Amino acid sequence: MAGTEVVAVDGTLLPVPDCPANLAVFTRQRLGNGTSGYPQLRLAALVACGTRSVIGAVLGPATNGELEYARRLADSLRAGMLLLGDRNFSSAALLNQLAATGAHLLVRCKANRNLPVVTRCHDGSVLTRIGPLTMRVIDAEITIRTGQGTRTGHYRLLTTLTDPATHPAGELVRLYHERWEIETAYAELKSTILGGRVLRARTPDGIEQEVWALLTAYQALRTAMTDATDTAPGTDPDRAGFTTALAAARDQLVLAAGVITGTDIDLVGAIGRHVLAHLLPARRVRTKDRIVKRAISKYNARGPAIDRTTYKATISIIMLTSSP
Repeated sequence: MAGTEVVAVDGTLLPVPDCPANLAVFTRQRLGNGTSGYPQLRLAALVACGTRSVIGAVLGPATNGELEYARRLADSLRAGMLLLGDRNFSSAALLNQLAATGAHLLVRCKANRNLPVVTRCHDGSVLTRIGPLTMRVIDAEITIRTGQGTRTGHYRLLTTLTDPATHPAGELVRLYHERWEIETAYAELKSTILGGRVLRARTPDGIEQEVWALLTAYQALRTAMTDATDTAPGTDPDRAGFTTALAAARDQLVLAAGVITGTDIDLVGAIGRHVLAHLLPARRVRTKDRIVKRAISKYNARGPAIDRTTYKATISIIMLTSSP
């Protein structure tokens, strides 16, 4: 949205070494058939959807829920931001706290949530009250069509952008898809940088230091990638490959390249040149459900017959006007 910084909030879990010092703070997660193999910490972050850079982050025991960490991230919000969140962040108390920062909200909620109708808008959305906060309810039916068939889903969104003339419901439904950028950021942290490995420190203080080091390395790479794409007008930051940037950065460290440099400022740099030389294709429409692919997850894996074919797809959105 023009003039608005779109950001997303979410949490993730990171495994830590199984040792007495860590177990005093980070406990194992309860699973359906026992407990997790390693104790885990919870990391929650506020991420810019355009560049996937980290605006704020908090961490601590996994026994504390995502809502508690989201409240601590409220200090990183400000007017001019639009915060995207999933259904877990739609509690009345949290919505009011986050809205008090001056940032606007666009959060999904459960389809069967009972919300009073205050006013009906001309685009099919309605205004409601959640405590002292006035929010707009957008109900939409989203259909995706590919050569393999058609799937339809129902989304209900809550937003503090209450004027349908300046913020049409259809545009907000399409914009909500950007929330997935924070999931990609976590994948880059956990799968690309860490390679799925467990953190190494054997004390809680060491674990905290290691996580901040991980976030610092991630942020440095994201800054280099954004600087590079900014030098090529019209290049979407989505096309910058994180794996390419990480490999280039590692090469620079191994070769000790650029240890002694001149005074000239090079905004692109070696990392940026690798990124620009290996830009990813334009982002495709997502056609696959988000599913669990590894059997060691606490959720039941869906596979191994996973269809990884890419299909051309079209998406249609129909506003629903039934009472919320």
